[in-house]
Amino acid sequence: MRFGIIGTNWITERFIQGALETEQFALTAVYSRTEEKGRDFAAQYNQPEVFTDLQEMLEKGSIDAVYIASPNSLHAEQAILCMNHGKHVLCEKPMASNAREVREMIATAEKNNVVLMEALKSTLMPNFKVIQENLFKLGPIRRYFAGYCQYSSRYDAYKEGKLLNAFNPQFSNGSLMDLGIYCLYPMVTLFGKPDLVKATGVMLASGVDGEGSLVMRYPDMEGVVMHSKISNSYLPAEIQGELGTMVIDKINQPYDVKIHYRDGNVEDLTKPQIHEPMYYEALEFIEMIKCGDRDSKINSHASSLAVAEVMEEARQQIGLRFAADEA
Repeated sequence: MRFGIIGTNWITERFIQGALETEQFALTAVYSRTEEKGRDFAAQYNQPEVFTDLQEMLEKGSIDAVYIASPNSLHAEQAILCMNHGKHVLCEKPMASNAREVREMIATAEKNNVVLMEALKSTLMPNFKVIQENLFKLGPIRRYFAGYCQYSSRYDAYKEGKLLNAFNPQFSNGSLMDLGIYCLYPMVTLFGKPDLVKATGVMLASGVDGEGSLVMRYPDMEGVVMHSKISNSYLPAEIQGELGTMVIDKINQPYDVKIHYRDGNVEDLTKPQIHEPMYYEALEFIEMIKCGDRDSKINSHASSLAVAEVMEEARQQIGLRFAADEA
C-alpha cells in the first residue's frame, strides 16, 4: 500500500516503524512545509518523493493512502482534500477540532467511497481486545475510571514565555484534545456515548486547558476521566463491576490487564505484544482497504463522532474555544 504522509515529526516516525512491520506498507511521498525538513525526513526512508504543496502531492504523487499527523486544526481541511482526490485517510487523533468537522470528514469519505479512520492506537492493540472479551466477568459494571496525566516536555518552555503549538488554541490543542481523548475513546468504544457530561478544567493564560476532569453518566454506571499536561499521574485505569475490578496499567497503551475479584483472587489476562504499538492501527487500516471495508468496526466513524461530541460539550463547559469553532 503506497502511503503519503503529512507531518514530519516523532509520531510520524513511530507510525512508519509500526507500519513497516505489516510488510504491506511503502512510504512513497512526504509532504512538509519546508523542502529542507522534508528531504531530511525522506533520507531516512529510501528517499520517497518530497512535496511542499499538498495539492501537488495528491495529483502527482504515487500514493493510495495518506497518514495525517499535522496540527489538530489542520486535520479536517487536509483530510477532506485528500479524500476528494480519492485517497484513503488515516488521521491522527483527535480526528478534528470539533464535531462539525468530523461530520464533514465522514460525509466526504462516504461521497468518495474511501476509508477514513482515526489513528487512535490503544483500542486496536491486543490487550484492548482482552478487555472487551472479558468485561462479562465483572458482572454489572458500575464505573469506568481512566487518567492520562503527563507533564509536557514543552511546558517549561511555555512557562518561559514561548508559545509552542502544544499550548496554542489556534492549533486546537490542550490537555483534553491531546491526552483526554486517550481516556474517552476506549470508554465510548466499550460503553457508547454517555447520557450526561460534566467537566471542569484549569485554563492557562494562552487559552488552552492545562488539565481537567470529566464525570459522565450512563444509565447504570458512570465514567470518570482525568487528564493533564502540567502534572504526572501513576494510577492505572479501572473498570469496576459488582463481581470484580479490571485493572489496566495504561489506558493509552494497555500492556497489562488483570481482574481482581471480590473473593481476593486475581486473574492475569495479559497477552504478549510482539509488534510496535502503532502496527495494529496500520494493519487495521490497510486490511480495510484491501477487503473493501470503509468503516472500522473498532475505531468507527460513530465512535469518532461521539468522542468529538463529548469533547466539544466538555470544552463548552470549561470555556475552551478554538478558532475552528468560529468557522
